[in-house]
Amino acid sequence: MPAVIGMAPFFVLAPTRPQLRRAIFGEFVTIVRPTGGTAAALDHYADGLDPPRRYFAILTIWLALAMAVLDGAIANVALPTIAHDLSAEPASSIWIINAYQLAIVGALLPLAALGDKLGYKRVYLTGVAVFIAGSVACALSHTLLSLTVSRVFQGLGAAGIMSINTALLRFTYPQRMLGRGIGYNSLVVAAATALGPTIASAILAVSSWQWLFAVNAPIGVLTIIIGMRALPRTPPSHARIDLIAVLLNVVAFTGTIFGIEGMARGAGFGAGVVLAVGLSAGALLVSRELHLSAPMVPLDLLRGRLMRLSVLTSVASFAAQMLAFIALPFFLEDTLGRNAIQTGLLMTPWPAAVALAAPFAGRLADRHPAGILCGVGLFILGAGMVALALTPTGASDLNIIWRMALCGIGFGFFQSPNNRTLVSAAPRHRSGAVGGLMATARLLGQTGGATMLAILFHLGAPRPTQTALVVAGGVAFLAALVSVQRLRPEASAA
Repeated sequence: MPAVIGMAPFFVLAPTRPQLRRAIFGEFVTIVRPTGGTAAALDHYADGLDPPRRYFAILTIWLALAMAVLDGAIANVALPTIAHDLSAEPASSIWIINAYQLAIVGALLPLAALGDKLGYKRVYLTGVAVFIAGSVACALSHTLLSLTVSRVFQGLGAAGIMSINTALLRFTYPQRMLGRGIGYNSLVVAAATALGPTIASAILAVSSWQWLFAVNAPIGVLTIIIGMRALPRTPPSHARIDLIAVLLNVVAFTGTIFGIEGMARGAGFGAGVVLAVGLSAGALLVSRELHLSAPMVPLDLLRGRLMRLSVLTSVASFAAQMLAFIALPFFLEDTLGRNAIQTGLLMTPWPAAVALAAPFAGRLADRHPAGILCGVGLFILGAGMVALALTPTGASDLNIIWRMALCGIGFGFFQSPNNRTLVSAAPRHRSGAVGGLMATARLLGQTGGATMLAILFHLGAPRPTQTALVVAGGVAFLAALVSVQRLRPEASAA
């Protein structure tokens, strides 16, 4: 299925049919198995890659990204089945999800910095290889402990993919097409997110849960084969990797996130200690890297006002999205009386609308200011969330669907222009760092949204799911106000 997802825009980008036929039938052998030429000649490009190599590089990026996103989505759906098969308690089985997420969060920035040092292609394909190895280990696991450890390796591989993905886009697409390329990437993520539950259900209907992980192996191998020749080679830097900073980064992010989530669940003193350790490690990390010209944690990039505002907008928007995503199943089932299957179907219009809106917004972002596009998108997102909170009890499915679609359109209009701004605001040699920063902002926002809902439940707020949707709408409106600040001349010049 990821190959199908990746191929649709492939045809859209091809300028002519003869060139497309040559790309598929004539040039593929040259790209995958070249007959000669030096690496310098193969990778000489001033502004992105030339067709047809560009198309195969894009296909490689999409395959890996879809594989990583799908894996997170299908594991959530299969969690009860896996827990039952391994005789694991539901509370303990959550570590199958947490191990993957925490590994990604802890490794994103170090691997992004490693990409700046060693070259993005090398780190990216190594990430794919580690992801494949982790997937095979997951498929061969027979205990909760071995599966959890295997998921850590999967998370490390996924971090290698996610941290470098945006940097590769910048060296693959010409600058004039960068917004369009980021929009297509958003389409892949949205489509993979929407299709994840369906694919997981289809696999579980005909086979065991192990195949949810084993299916990654052939897709990953194909990705490596094409990517070895198609992906752009970028010059490595001579920057030194600070191992102490790497350790502090892992402790800071995993400790802070795990501690916040624990306190939101009412875990008490233990969670408070973990949070204190994480925050302390974060403070030490900032003080260690604050005055470096190219730190692992890209604090230097945040000195620019445009970058700061774009990151803040990203964190707030993903917090609003995650807060709504987690609250909606409870709202649809407990308040509107839908069952689990109906709930899944009624939530699908959201990512489907993102998939439709993101490429269009990406094209607009190549010509119009992101501050306006993102501001409009986030306002639509906030309006959609408030509309969902006000859904009457006896609402029809169509009455719910248009509200979901409104949220998706708003988020799609925000995501592509904001990501393009983040990428363009950083120097080309720091593309890996900004990719890691983008992924970290997304994960921090999602964690914040989940924590806000947990706090609302813990405090016993009246009608907590409706309250959560209203709060999510308010956060989206706040993010829209932050976004339009980028229209001020000093923001653009910073």
